[in-house]
Amino acid sequence: MLSANLIRRGHKVIVITHSHAPDRVGIRWLLPSLKVYYIPHLPIASSATLPNFFTSLPYLRTILLREHIHLIHAHASLSSIGHEGILHSHLMGIRTVFTDHSLFGFDDAASILTNKLMVGTLKNVDAVICVSHTGRENTVLRGQLFERNPEDPEVLQLRKSVYVIPNSIVAQQFQPSIQKRNETTTIVVLSRLAYRKGVDLFVATAPKICQLFPNVNFVVGGDGPKLIDILQMREKHRLQDRIELLGPVRHKDVLSVLSRGSIFMNTSLTESFGIAILEAACAGLYVVSTKVGGVPEILPEDMISFATPEEDDVIRAISEAIEIIQNGRHDPIQAHERIKQFYNWEDVAERTEKVYDTVLKTPQIDLMERIHRTMDIGPFAGLIYTIILLVDCIFFLILEWWMPRDDIHYVHHHWDQNVFRQLVVDAQDERTTD
Repeated sequence: MLSANLIRRGHKVIVITHSHAPDRVGIRWLLPSLKVYYIPHLPIASSATLPNFFTSLPYLRTILLREHIHLIHAHASLSSIGHEGILHSHLMGIRTVFTDHSLFGFDDAASILTNKLMVGTLKNVDAVICVSHTGRENTVLRGQLFERNPEDPEVLQLRKSVYVIPNSIVAQQFQPSIQKRNETTTIVVLSRLAYRKGVDLFVATAPKICQLFPNVNFVVGGDGPKLIDILQMREKHRLQDRIELLGPVRHKDVLSVLSRGSIFMNTSLTESFGIAILEAACAGLYVVSTKVGGVPEILPEDMISFATPEEDDVIRAISEAIEIIQNGRHDPIQAHERIKQFYNWEDVAERTEKVYDTVLKTPQIDLMERIHRTMDIGPFAGLIYTIILLVDCIFFLILEWWMPRDDIHYVHHHWDQNVFRQLVVDAQDERTTD
């Protein structure tokens, strides 16, 4: 959606990602006129590839040069292609922006390794975007986004190039259904069934909620390692007729699932933004969520009930939500209209465009400054990253000699903003007709 709206604003946008199947390699086109490059790097688990560092340089160099790219926008802390794009970009004079979508800890092995990788990347990135203010604080600490004070080099100060731009949704895709009021209240849970999503908290509270409220049922959608725990809980308490498990839910089916309920329950233990909460609120559901991460920044207080990540408080918040729904104090249509005003992709694209403009107007970091920043990471990791940076430069010079720029077949585009806007309108009309 960000790419589509940037195209509407007259920009040229391409997407570079890894192959998603043996037959999805090469170039594909998506509406509206979005070009996608699938690099032949196979994912190993959870749609992620191993860090390739230098082996991705020939692909990225050819694509970025032939497409006349001015700026790379990488997404997600665990995207190896995103990190590699930022690493290689300065060799071609391309500016960089990074968006972090998640919260990570500081005390487990996976987070420590991820954070060290983040530091090496973000030390040399031109700007960073986070999806919430809580996420911004987390990313600043994890990525050590500090710089020397020009007046006093011994003093560190926060970099000014860290922005907050929230996620958004297409409100038209989540029109609330008009339901007749009945005695049964349905609570919807849509989540990846993993520990950090608070599935253990749901397993502990669901039987108690069913016991306290005989007219309450659950609809659970999603898949993950914690699905077995929900199945065991349902079997133990004999709640097969009150807790329905849907399994994996495709995005196009999310609205049909949400339309079955009047309350959305989120028990996450950590959350940077929580797009599922926003979709549920837009579909007219009243939201109950744990008060963690960036969740308090999403909705007004009259559209959500918060709870601490504890059993008793979650039950209290659910009880409060059931009372609000049964007394008719929540209007789904009004909630949808409010969300439509709060969040739209056009606003996100405009704010992102301002970040791009700011980055392109600032001077680029030279190689010596990059080396100096990289060495600041630490005596061990800093030396490793510096060696990677220098080897990358040498490999790039070899490619410049072995595959000269004159031999690259450049893509020539004649961009006309009005033409592309008409293409978008035609594509939308075609979808509506279909």
